[in-house]
Amino acid sequence: MTKNKFNFLASAKKTILIEAKAVSDIQKQLDTNFNKFCEAANDSKGKIVIMGVGKSGHIGKKISATLSSTGTNSVFMHPTEAAHGDMGLLEKKDIVLLISNSGESDEIIQILSSLKRLSKKIGSITSNKNSTIAKNSDFPLILKSKEACPMNLAPTSSTTACLALGDAIAIALLEAKGFTSKDFASSHPAGKLGRRLITKVSDLMQSGKSIPLVNDETILSDALLEISEKKLGLTLIQNKSKKVIGIFTDGDLRRCIGEKRDINNTKINEVMTKNFIKVSENTLAIDAAKIMEENKIFSLVVTNNYKKVIGVITMHSLIESRIL
Repeated sequence: MTKNKFNFLASAKKTILIEAKAVSDIQKQLDTNFNKFCEAANDSKGKIVIMGVGKSGHIGKKISATLSSTGTNSVFMHPTEAAHGDMGLLEKKDIVLLISNSGESDEIIQILSSLKRLSKKIGSITSNKNSTIAKNSDFPLILKSKEACPMNLAPTSSTTACLALGDAIAIALLEAKGFTSKDFASSHPAGKLGRRLITKVSDLMQSGKSIPLVNDETILSDALLEISEKKLGLTLIQNKSKKVIGIFTDGDLRRCIGEKRDINNTKINEVMTKNFIKVSENTLAIDAAKIMEENKIFSLVVTNNYKKVIGVITMHSLIESRIL
């Protein structure tokens, strides 16, 4: 007898639909306690201390990390460790957030009296408003959801919903604080997002002697030697007054070839691009990349605050620095 092949795809889709509904249902369950908790957290001079056991603990760690990276000081503290000395990290100005689906986690209940004494206020996320933890909270947040687990045992939908609620708290506080992209970059200096938000054109541009530069009377063949030597795929052109008046790129060279120009008898000022695009040295590198993409070019001339040309930035530099 042939064993029926299990439909993993159907099972996955069913799970995702159940969990999606759990997340969607959160907005219907939120009440004034959400507002009160966020107001207390926003007004607090201390930190948000998050606690949870098991899967709730894992969710708590993620929520704490999200809060910390979006402008709200937060730490995760395991209830068991708290009972054995870590409670010393708590300050009277701190807000505690307890996570327990049942609302009856022994490890948390055992330290409730100490938490009340040592913190400013207590919030909680449970599925039971009549649970011990919810009843002992200043701001009980109640989340009820059907688990995706067919035996209704493994935390699935409940942890997904809790994670989403944590994000809702973090974003609400972010918006209330006026947290900006620059603030985000300062807490993510090593990440790609952080680099995008803090790296300026001046950090990546070629300047000084590394810039290909020729006079406007230079013969095209000699200009090509300068391009080849500096390896940027372009050269800037200056007049007798040392003012940059044009640029010649690989694209201009292709046009010259198409027009069958004599590179030994053509002056660079005859074929250069006069109306070239410039960008300030203070522009974010990611914005320079957008300008290149919009104009279908691979380099930009860089100017300082006095509109003087001081460098060149290329798409290659942006890619190499992992801005893109």
